[in-house]
Amino acid sequence: MNRSFQISRRSFLRRCSAIAAATGLPLWYVQSQAAHAEGTATGITSPNERPRVALIGCGGRGTGVSRNSMQFADVVALCDVDQNQIDRRMERFTVNGKKPDTYRDFRELLQRDDIDAIVNGTPDHWHSLINIAAAKAGKDIYSEKPLTLTIDEGRHVIKAVRENNRVLQTGTQQRSMQRFRLACELVRNGRIGKLKQVNVWLPAGLRQGQTGRPEEEQTKAPFKPQPVPSSLDWDFWQGPAEAHDYMFERCHTWFRYWYEYSGGTMTDWGAHHMDIGYWAIGQAAPNRVESKALSQPLPGGYTVIADYEVKFTYPNGIIFNVRSTRDDNPFGGIVNRDGQRNGIRFEGSDGWIWVNRSSIEASDRDLLRQPLPEDAERLYTSNDHIGDFYACMQTREDPICNVETGHLSSNVCHLGAISLRTGNDLNWDIENEVFTGEHAAEANKHIAREMRAPYDYDFI
Repeated sequence: MNRSFQISRRSFLRRCSAIAAATGLPLWYVQSQAAHAEGTATGITSPNERPRVALIGCGGRGTGVSRNSMQFADVVALCDVDQNQIDRRMERFTVNGKKPDTYRDFRELLQRDDIDAIVNGTPDHWHSLINIAAAKAGKDIYSEKPLTLTIDEGRHVIKAVRENNRVLQTGTQQRSMQRFRLACELVRNGRIGKLKQVNVWLPAGLRQGQTGRPEEEQTKAPFKPQPVPSSLDWDFWQGPAEAHDYMFERCHTWFRYWYEYSGGTMTDWGAHHMDIGYWAIGQAAPNRVESKALSQPLPGGYTVIADYEVKFTYPNGIIFNVRSTRDDNPFGGIVNRDGQRNGIRFEGSDGWIWVNRSSIEASDRDLLRQPLPEDAERLYTSNDHIGDFYACMQTREDPICNVETGHLSSNVCHLGAISLRTGNDLNWDIENEVFTGEHAAEANKHIAREMRAPYDYDFI
């Protein structure tokens, strides 16, 4: 055997062993993933090939994605309806003294022919309109999750992306994390026998007055209107949502806890953990959703249900349970072992597998240690969610969480949120994407929303 090959092989094995020890992943899986990565093209090879990207929505997550994008692309423009958000981020995107251009209206930005793609980091209620406008303008899209605010909006986004031949990556980045992919591949290949249940634990929503303000400034419902900050176009921020007086507790980070703008942790963290459950189950949607609200919003405060239990039933009989958790709500054992009180547990006829962002464990460690056979079903391999997007911009292939996948994944979260919001157990027609049977009329009102003029489909 060639000596250089031997040294290279030893180096490969040592590197894989170190990764396995650090991550808790089985060695066979680390080796297979490393071998795949070494045989995969790296995408951008020349400065002249670097896409030019604009960030729309300069909050924390959009900024994080765009900063990571700078490995592959040049961020040439920032857009936000709050000038303070732009000003806070400007230094991070200034390269060699060159500052990105700035915009307050995303439509002006999208008119530029020299911008190849956008990162959509806006609040949920703006995702769909901006994604559709970007697709029509010929831009590829990295869209934060959930892909849409409503189920009907997903159909419009799919239509725009496909008619304009755009690449869209939904920001469900757990799909590009090895622990989650391994768990899903093991489940799909019957490693725990017949899958019986998927149990997901999500963080609970905010209770009244929980904001980023100093403790002495914490407020309780009913929240009081306040002067609009001079840097903020509040009407534009609200956009297609119903108009309300400005309150600190409605804007920026806290939008997630109002149904006008989001669906609470059911669509926020649910778009991550519930997405992994959906990926492992491998079916388009459940046909039944039942829910129980464990607390109710206070009048004049956040509108989403903060504490809940939701049960989805799939056509093949798999039960998908989703529960909210709090620090004072211990589940014991493996759920609490590392302080992470949220994650996913797959339960089958022959054992269980638990996974979250910090660990993967099983009822029997051999369930993880034993390699999958050569003919096993394997899932799309991506170890860098943002890098996968930019690679697909070059190949024009679909990324790991394309527009249809993002739609169907979001729909599961929306079904749970609608059941909680209406207080009803519901039947879902998977093919036609409508509720049927008892309580269907009320539930179907939430499949779409009435957009506030002028911020509707005609706005773009």
